Amino acid sequence: MSTPSDELKTAVIIEDDTEIRHVLAEVLESSGFSTVSVGNGIDGVRAVLTYKPVLTTIDVNMPGIDGIEAAKRIRAQSDTFIIMLTGMNDEADVIAGLGAGADDYLLKPFRPRELRARVEALMRRARPGSDGAPAVAAPPSQGSVGPSFPGSRPTTTAVPTAPAVDDSDLEAPATVIVPAGAASVILNGDPDGEWLAHRDLRLHPENRIVLIGDDELDLTRTEFDLLATLLESKRRVRSKADLTLVLRGESYVTSYFVGDADKRAVEAHMTNLRRKLGESAANPRYIETVRGVGYRLTSEG
Repeated sequence: MSTPSDELKTAVIIEDDTEIRHVLAEVLESSGFSTVSVGNGIDGVRAVLTYKPVLTTIDVNMPGIDGIEAAKRIRAQSDTFIIMLTGMNDEADVIAGLGAGADDYLLKPFRPRELRARVEALMRRARPGSDGAPAVAAPPSQGSVGPSFPGSRPTTTAVPTAPAVDDSDLEAPATVIVPAGAASVILNGDPDGEWLAHRDLRLHPENRIVLIGDDELDLTRTEFDLLATLLESKRRVRSKADLTLVLRGESYVTSYFVGDADKRAVEAHMTNLRRKLGESAANPRYIETVRGVGYRLTSEG
């Protein structure tokens, strides 16, 4: 028997290949999602704004705007989980996709079982504003939700363009400034929780705020989670496999397989994170690479 939350889960599939669209819809529907399928990036952005899905899959190479641009536009207006689909040799697409705000990526051709596992792992992660609870989208209009690949299922109705939300009048949460230059410690005294700090870098796990000095950084959900994990670990080295498990909520499951694609995804996320921190791997100020092992915070010396 399906639970109420199961009935509310919606996924948007942005894919121009009808066969792959069919496979994605079958896998996601078997996992309890109601699916909305579109064949190009423009319609995909409109579908996400209209149906407010928990999950969105995006093909990188599509007519019109490509998957990278679609991901940027979606991430600017939605906190849906994004999985990018890309070709085996398109590593540049992986870095660009993760930098655009994607949470994970999957190489083509993919196994349905692997897609299902990655989706389940994302569903265990909290979205911003969810207070740690699993992400659940608002109920869509079920009359027009469903798969839309030709010759197999009913065609999805045209997706109207949703009006942009003006958040200029929304009150921003108060930021408590912690003295810069602190060591890699947990700083108390904030009524809303605790800050993690290293040098002039500070992170608030609950409010999901990252500051360098007094400047706030705009990080993706995955970049934030990686940085929080390293700050909590201090000088302890975290391997790429370890970080993969942490991101997927499997940090205590030793039997979970971590492949080369997973490790490359962590590398791509770290590249984007370092760029936003304003540092390089050759001359790190906050995060250093331990060659052949993983990552850790730099020393204070």
